[in-house]
Amino acid sequence: MEYVIVDDKVLDRTEAKVDIEDRGYQFGDGVYEVIRVYNGKMFTGIEHLNRLAESAEKIRMKLPYSPEELLARMEELISKNEVETGTVYMQFTRGTSPRNHVFPGEEVATTFVAYTRKVPRPVDPMEKGVRAILDEDIRWLRCDIKSLNLLGNLLSKQKAAEAGCFEAILHRGETVTEGSHSNISIVKDGVVITHQADNHILNGISRQKVLEICRNEGIPFEERAYTLGELSSADEVFSSGTTVEVMPVVEVAGNPVGNGQPGSVTRKLQTLFKAEIERQCGNI
Repeated sequence: MEYVIVDDKVLDRTEAKVDIEDRGYQFGDGVYEVIRVYNGKMFTGIEHLNRLAESAEKIRMKLPYSPEELLARMEELISKNEVETGTVYMQFTRGTSPRNHVFPGEEVATTFVAYTRKVPRPVDPMEKGVRAILDEDIRWLRCDIKSLNLLGNLLSKQKAAEAGCFEAILHRGETVTEGSHSNISIVKDGVVITHQADNHILNGISRQKVLEICRNEGIPFEERAYTLGELSSADEVFSSGTTVEVMPVVEVAGNPVGNGQPGSVTRKLQTLFKAEIERQCGNI
């Protein structure tokens, strides 16, 4: 039996229902988070939930729970579903009301849904590296909000899948932003370079953790916009994200990155990132 949360209730998944006029279904009017689970414990759980609260505030939606209350509810769901290695997903929408572009009044309660999934670590691609395509970034200009509006991301990810690639690296003109479902960083002469956290990218929790590791370990890094030219001449490229950890990208648009193998800085970051997971969640 698989359990999910709908609003204040823990239900069997077969019993879960959301109204057809829920604003998440009709408008994408909501926010979400995905948290990685290792050994039955959430990795960077409170950081994700703080970002969820920030996203909700940016779209002027009041959440009925604090990050700490949500953390306890997610722990309960993970335990109930006996998830050792996987993810927990949650979303809030602005609730159910007659379809209208204008926000409903405060008397309309948010809709809350959460569920878990058992997902193994992507050990093989992390070891060998992955391929990526380039795609124009056609998304809206508030990518810092982790909203339910992901159609642009889906179109790019589908292009990558149809090309037999793992990720689509997005760019606005000559400026690289991020991936379709991860942050993208390059390494040049030992320096990690990643787009600054502004409205053009989601400030990934794994991205933040990578930069924290760089700061603590003395690995030089820069947060700034970089170009397609810099991407093509990079010594190393890697993506970072909740489900991909630190993923080497060894080919972009049919061209090898560096020598076509995961680079030394990426390997070091993988090792240090894994150590941080184990510090929080135990051996993996």
